[in-house]
Amino acid sequence: MLDAERLEILTESAKYDVSCSSSGSNRVNGNRGLGNASVGGICHSFTPDGRCISLLKILMSNECIYDCEYCPNRRSADVRRASMSPDEICELVINFYKRNYIEGLFLSSAVFGTPDRTMELLCETVTKLRKVYHFNGYIHLKGIPHADEALVFKAARLVDRMSYNIELPSEKSLKLLAPQKTKQSLLLPMKSLRDAMIYDRENKVKYNKVLPAGQTTQMIIGASPESDGQILKLTESLYRNMNLKRVYYSSYIPVVQSNKLPAVGAGLLREHRLYQADWLIRYYGFDVDEIVGEDENLSPEYDPKCAWALRNMHLFPVEINTAPLAALLRVPGIGAKSAYKIMEARRFGKLDFDNLAKMRIVLKRAKHFITCKGKFYGSENGETVRAALLLAGRSEVSEQMSMFSENSVAVSALTGEI
Repeated sequence: MLDAERLEILTESAKYDVSCSSSGSNRVNGNRGLGNASVGGICHSFTPDGRCISLLKILMSNECIYDCEYCPNRRSADVRRASMSPDEICELVINFYKRNYIEGLFLSSAVFGTPDRTMELLCETVTKLRKVYHFNGYIHLKGIPHADEALVFKAARLVDRMSYNIELPSEKSLKLLAPQKTKQSLLLPMKSLRDAMIYDRENKVKYNKVLPAGQTTQMIIGASPESDGQILKLTESLYRNMNLKRVYYSSYIPVVQSNKLPAVGAGLLREHRLYQADWLIRYYGFDVDEIVGEDENLSPEYDPKCAWALRNMHLFPVEINTAPLAALLRVPGIGAKSAYKIMEARRFGKLDFDNLAKMRIVLKRAKHFITCKGKFYGSENGETVRAALLLAGRSEVSEQMSMFSENSVAVSALTGEI
């Protein structure tokens, strides 16, 4: 098989894993090395199908011994198969880097042979990149469930980030759709790596730190029946207990046929709403129970913050010049950065609506929930407010669903400004 054909198969097979972002590492190049993952060393741009084009995103092999129902590379799938050796991947990375095609590597693999053998070859690859080729660029490695802990930790001291993908939001769904994986095979290595990172930080370890850019994970949305509330409660637990850098959500796409899976995909809107809710949990001080509705799902009509505000109109309006930070963060149209700007600016004088407009506050939403110097320019009619927010939301979602249009001005799943 031609190398070009193998490369096509293995990069195409890797595109469904969206849990690779290249940020947070401070690995610095030496005099003899190649690449640099320190500040400015990694740029990234996301393609419409989730790939990060500044990274070489590739599988070592797509020949899998597992038969996960949702996976296009599952054992029973009728697809072209290919594998690459550690030396071949190393040479590919170095050649692509020298040609300025890439600035880092996302390396994953199907489980071939045994989990230990797969992890051993992945570990051999990153060891050669660091020790033989002196590559100091960004490396994100996908962890292999059930692999020996010693192999995991050996790799974790060489790469910048690792991800053990939870894939499905409940143990019941794992048993049904991915019976070879277990909750513990995913959570235990995440916990061990978390403890090692805490140890390095508390002991001020400077060299060969475990995962300087932390851990991420991914959940497939819509392949199983869990509600948004169940998904977000798991997300909240992972952030609090595993210190994850990011949880990624991948909308289920029916690329394989199975009577255990839905016939249609989950759609991008649900994925988009989950990312917005994720930001509210991490940066805005919201709890999951506040965000989801009575049916445990997110509103398709309104973004999660607007939906919460409409359910709690008795808490508004708030005075922009006196409201505490926590209250400002809950105003629709005021993002986290904008709330801090307001807190800083009002130290020097009282703010009015013109000041807010210059700060790029989204006044078409915010005006219904704030006063400036006692003045209120929104509507006191609840139905009018609902209609106005619905109209604003539809125009923004239309723009956000095409994330790469020339005139895109707000992609809140990436910026968190909601």
